[in-house]
Formats: sequence, C-alpha cells, structure tokens
Amino acid sequence: MAEPTQRTHLYRFHKQTGKMTLFAGFEMPLWYKGIIPEHMAVRNNVGIFDISHMGRTIISGSESEAFLNYVTTNNVSRLTPLCAHYSTMCNEQGGVKDDFVLSRLEPEKFFMVYNASNRKKDFEWLVQNSKSFKTKVEHVSDNIAMFAVQGPKAEQTLQKIANSNLSKIERFKCGWTKLEGATVFLSRTGYTGEDGFEIFVWDTPLSNPAKAEKVWNAILEAGKEFGIEPCGLGARDTLRLEAGMCLYGNDIDENTTPLEARLGFVVKLKKERFIGKDALLKQKTEGVKRKRVGLRMLEKGIPRPHYEVWKSSQKIGQVTSGTFSPVLECGIAVAYVPTEQAVENSTVMVKIRDKLAKAEVIRFPFYDSSKYGYRRQSSASVGL
Repeated sequence: MAEPTQRTHLYRFHKQTGKMTLFAGFEMPLWYKGIIPEHMAVRNNVGIFDISHMGRTIISGSESEAFLNYVTTNNVSRLTPLCAHYSTMCNEQGGVKDDFVLSRLEPEKFFMVYNASNRKKDFEWLVQNSKSFKTKVEHVSDNIAMFAVQGPKAEQTLQKIANSNLSKIERFKCGWTKLEGATVFLSRTGYTGEDGFEIFVWDTPLSNPAKAEKVWNAILEAGKEFGIEPCGLGARDTLRLEAGMCLYGNDIDENTTPLEARLGFVVKLKKERFIGKDALLKQKTEGVKRKRVGLRMLEKGIPRPHYEVWKSSQKIGQVTSGTFSPVLECGIAVAYVPTEQAVENSTVMVKIRDKLAKAEVIRFPFYDSSKYGYRRQSSASVGL
C-alpha cells in the first residue's frame, strides 16, 4: 500500500500561491512566480524556501560523539558546540546511504538534517547502529519547521527581525535567536552556493503550524525591499546544480562512493573506524575508476538524467543531473566518466535525443565564483 501524501507546516501558503507537485511523498511547491525569476532572485538578492520535508533527528547521550564518528565519514570530534559540517553515511561497501549536515548543539547533543527521500531509511539506520552506544536517537522532523533563506541579501533580510547580531554567525557555524518573537535555531549553510541560513522553528508541531507561518510571513515582509521571492523545488534544483552540489538518488546513491562523487573531503580515513572505511580505504589505495564531473554545453540542447556521454565514438558515461542554467544561459550537467576522461577543459559529446552535442568538462561550480556565490562576498558572506 502506498504511503499517504504528506504536507509541511506551510501547505496552506503553497496551495494558495504555488504550482504544486509531489516530491518524496510530500505535496510541495514546484514554483510560484517561475523557476528562472526565483533562481535569479537568489543569485542577485534573496529567496526563501520551505524545506520542512527534510529529515531532522536529534542524537544525544554520553556516547553520541563516538556513535556519530562510527556511523558517518567526517570527523565529529572536531565539531565544537554551535558548529556544523557536511558529511555522508555509507554502507559497508562504501556506497553513500545519504549526505547531510550535522550540527553540534551541546557537548553531548547533535542535530542531523538529511534528505526528504531518505527520512525513514536514515532514521532506521541510525537507530539500528546506535544499539551498542549510550545514545538516544530522536525523530523530530514533524515538530520543527525548516526554512532556507539564501542569497547575498539573506543576512540583511533576517537581521531586520532578529534579536541578535547575525554577522557573528560565520560559515558553518550555528546559533539561537528570535525572529518575530519565535525562538529559532540558525545554521549558516545552504544548498544554493550563496550565502544564507537554514532556519529551524523549534517546538512547532504540524498540527499547530501558526508559529511557522508567522516566521515565514515575517521573513517575506522583511525581504520586500530586497526583492525577496518564495522559491520552489524547481529553483532549488537549478541553483544546487549550478553550484555543483549533489542530489541524492541522482548524483549519489548506495552504489556510488564519496570518493567517486568527489566528496573525499568529508571522508576522514584516519579515524579509527567507521562504517564503510575498509571499502573506501581499498578504493583510495587502488585508485578511483570513475569521477563526477561538470559538463557545460557548447552547442544547443538541455542534458537530462540518463543521457549518454561520448568521446571518440565511444560511450564513456552518463548524465546524472542536467538542466538549463539561468546564469550561464546554456545547458549544464553532472555526469560520471572514467577518471582518465575527467580532465578539465576537455571536450566530450552528450547524446541529446538522437544527436551528439558538444560539451566541455569544467570545474564546479559552474558559475564564475567571483561574481556569484558566497566567495564573491566580503567577510559578511559565509554561507555554503
């Protein structure tokens, strides 16, 4: 029997103003004004996303750090309170079970945010592997609303209604503040390449979404002078693809390792033990045989998942994500190709329908990071 359709705290707003779609079992907005205007609002000013469909879990207890070091690839011991990092969980073969952001709330309390499509799988994996540790794993997704405010004007927008100095929260740092009188947890992270915050409205059950609606509306009002736009899943996907970020189920899965996906920076092989370590150590020693690359189309055509990548009359790989880039005004894609073919500035062909179109292998992100993304900013810009 199919799982019942789920809704977030802001369903009423989305239904009234957005074009709805079904994603990971949730009724979510695909777009409001349109994918391109929402995308460009984030790149140039500020946008707000409802991401309450994502999974949220609190891990606490005297052995919570040891447990998380065992079940994830990054070094949890290096996280101090109110700091966050990006990481992955792997199976014994080194395949990615999921990617996520982990924040350390207190010395023995952590907050994990993972993909909506893996909410059930991830929670069960965490519970299953926690049994030999003194730790508590608590599913809190339905009691905490979650928004992302992204773009070069994100801090200015939120500062108008915050009761603390948000500039003190640096990249991949966290903090507590009040927005419109509601207590919220902030992490300066994101999924767009731009500066921004993920906002967690604590103690807000789905059955009583009033507090979440109040904070959402206050942010929209505060951002009016900066041209804020509510953004749907369409812009979220084009933004993350331009930034070269992975989408679980497309670019990474349990048959793909973090090393193949060029996520080796979150794999700390010097840790004593973690699930998948032996397989990843073996792969690194022997050499990664394929790699995730970016492709920028040099000819007309929009690449899509499963399209073939060719070189010298041979199929060498396939596209895992593809779209039209509003910033570059051309087709872009993520693909896996043999390591020897993952050469920047080299040329390959993408089979679009029945024709081969020329594309260039490029470094992530796709856009010019001196003009877009958090790196173009001064010290005030510190988002992922």
